[in-house]
Amino acid sequence: MTDSATMLRRQLRHIWRYPALTLTAAGVPVIFLLLFVYVFGGTMGVGLETGAVDPRTAYANYLAPGIILMTIVAQAQGTAISVATDMTDGIVARFKTMAIARVSVLTGHVIGSLIQTMIAIVAVIAAALLVGFRPTAGVVEWLGVFGVLAMVGFAFTWFATALGMVTNDVTAASNLPMPLLILPFLGSGFVPTESMPTAVRWFAENQPLTPVTETLRALLNGTPVGNSLLNSAIWSAVIALLGYLWAKRLYNRDPGK
Repeated sequence: MTDSATMLRRQLRHIWRYPALTLTAAGVPVIFLLLFVYVFGGTMGVGLETGAVDPRTAYANYLAPGIILMTIVAQAQGTAISVATDMTDGIVARFKTMAIARVSVLTGHVIGSLIQTMIAIVAVIAAALLVGFRPTAGVVEWLGVFGVLAMVGFAFTWFATALGMVTNDVTAASNLPMPLLILPFLGSGFVPTESMPTAVRWFAENQPLTPVTETLRALLNGTPVGNSLLNSAIWSAVIALLGYLWAKRLYNRDPGK
């Protein structure tokens, strides 16, 4: 615990000194938010039976959960870059020779990146409110929203940590998480899955981010969560365990392999 706290302080100092990754994690979703609300929102919102007078407001309310989740997958790239940088510049080799818990290096990265992700999420939610997002959630529902986001962020951060160590090149590691950005689009984040072709709809309804999106949408709009919360928890547990075991194995491998 002490070693992990030390490594976390190291990561927090990096976040403070190099804010570009945090700005990027928030900037990419905000750009998509502005694009879809102000360019496509007038048309997309017409097809949503929400009762809102302005179709852009209707679409902003529908779109916000998907955009918030995009912040988590966008931050995965920053996590992979940070981990890959440590793995290639020699500092990890030095850590391995020190009398510290090996897992503390990974834990510091994961918790530090999770804090960075939550900061970016707050910024994205603020931007969504400015463009017309109007949730009806109360205090308890908002606590549930941030709890779900922390759960999913923790899982994807462990997975991104493993991606950062799977190659010895920082550039390659930064590109590996890019396919994750497609998941919010191939789900219920931007349009209802019912509007998709059969094969695409099947994938959209059975991929990790769709139940998370539906959980967030239900909490933010005050509607029943149903089974989506349980499915979100199962997906998060599987991804977190896979990422942890993969990252641990890569961290302990022979440096020459």
